[in-house]
Amino acid sequence: MNYTVIPVTAFQQNCSLVWCEATGRGALIDPGGDIDKLLAAVERHGVVLERLLLTHGHIDHAGAAGVLAARLGLPVEGPQREDAFLLEALPQQSAMWGFPHAEPYAPDRWLEEGDRIGFGEVALEVLHCPGHTPGHIVFFEPATRVAFVGDVLFHGSIGRTDLPRGDYQSLVRSIRGKLWPLGDDVRFVPGHGAMSTFGAERESNPFVGDDA
Repeated sequence: MNYTVIPVTAFQQNCSLVWCEATGRGALIDPGGDIDKLLAAVERHGVVLERLLLTHGHIDHAGAAGVLAARLGLPVEGPQREDAFLLEALPQQSAMWGFPHAEPYAPDRWLEEGDRIGFGEVALEVLHCPGHTPGHIVFFEPATRVAFVGDVLFHGSIGRTDLPRGDYQSLVRSIRGKLWPLGDDVRFVPGHGAMSTFGAERESNPFVGDDA
């Protein structure tokens, strides 16, 4: 699998274009906005998009998925169904955070722990990691040892839990119970900011490091 990170929106949210090197088929993870920028990246890398994937329902991650799905005839998959209330509230979210108006939508498929998402010869594993939102999921590609974690974990920090239905203890359990067991060598793309590894965060992250 190959991937490139495309920061979008005023929030500089890390949308990821992921694709199978053998077939050129792929997906966009968290297409939150800046549709022209995303489609330019798809064309530049010669990717044939098969689906749109969401880690969670916040506007900067999910805001453009409905429009892209309609324009390109693609399915939206994810997040876990506990985030339905956020996708239903996209118009209110867009007004609150100053985003272009976004219509509510439901994904073609809600995702659950243990599901797998395929494109070409690649299969992403799905982990349900609540805390930042109740239906937040993480995508893990075991062959390249890369995880796309949305707003669960960041370089030196963790996701906010002061937004609707956030829960700090659930978030910590998700990170320590679901992410750390994948291995210290796993590199991860966070929802914002620089990539890191689970091992580096276990060493130094002040919220969920081994000495925290």
